[in-house]
Amino acid sequence: MNTSGLELWRWRQQAAIDAIAADVSPTELDWLLQEVAGLDTLSLRLELYKHQPQIQLKLPLAELDRLWQRRLQERLPVQYIARITPWRDFKLAVSPAVLIPRPETEILIDLAVAAVNKSFVTGLERGHWVDLGTGSGAIAIGLAAVFPAAEVHAVDRSSSALVIAQSNAQNLGYGDRLKFYLGNWWEPLEFLQGQVCGMVSNPPYIPSNLVPQLQPEVANHEPHSALDGGADGLDCIRHLIATAPNFLRSGGLWLIEMMGGQAETVSELLQQQGSYMNIQIFADLAGIERFALAYRR
Repeated sequence: MNTSGLELWRWRQQAAIDAIAADVSPTELDWLLQEVAGLDTLSLRLELYKHQPQIQLKLPLAELDRLWQRRLQERLPVQYIARITPWRDFKLAVSPAVLIPRPETEILIDLAVAAVNKSFVTGLERGHWVDLGTGSGAIAIGLAAVFPAAEVHAVDRSSSALVIAQSNAQNLGYGDRLKFYLGNWWEPLEFLQGQVCGMVSNPPYIPSNLVPQLQPEVANHEPHSALDGGADGLDCIRHLIATAPNFLRSGGLWLIEMMGGQAETVSELLQQQGSYMNIQIFADLAGIERFALAYRR
């Protein structure tokens, strides 16, 4: 899958013209070439690669062009073309089997660390942590990175997603630290009842009628099972509120991502359940109330 620098330069020139015509930022193109051709930003900016006799591509140039045309015409996410996305300090493999991890979801890991540091319970960072609906494994890997003494359990109902998650864990050096389970939410983790120090999840939270209205990159290509949260978007969150107390130890952490506008309802649901205390809502970097945190009584 070698190509000459000149051939790749010519392809990039035309691909950039096509991108502008399709209202897609050409910066996506340069990011893609960094990932699939190993080019750095300086080489791209100064077009130094043009003079390289051979450039090793991760896929044939014809296939790259086919996928780029899908990006422009079908709004295929560029991360699915590169089959990788940056997240925190990692590069995670992704495919249409998993939701593309978003930058705002990175905040979940920081919130977990802050919550452990503020907790009245000691040793939470050394116990069992759970990522429910792990997808690409992003949250589970993030937890393993910040809590090196913890035992992290990751669950997903999609076997295809678990293949991606396990591969990411192995490639990033966390293969021995993470345990993966095929199943629905807590079902594979019955043996952990009353022992979990922290549950972190980015569950489906988009109301069903809004899923088709999302930007086409999401609505047409990302797995709807990771997006659709039922009529009001809260089906999965309700389930996690109801079931987590059976698994969390006293002082254990309950932490999720949600959609803007759901914070008040989620807070009320946590209060009504009766097993939670210190319920808190946190905003993302755009000021949107996106995260709910509580402790098990």
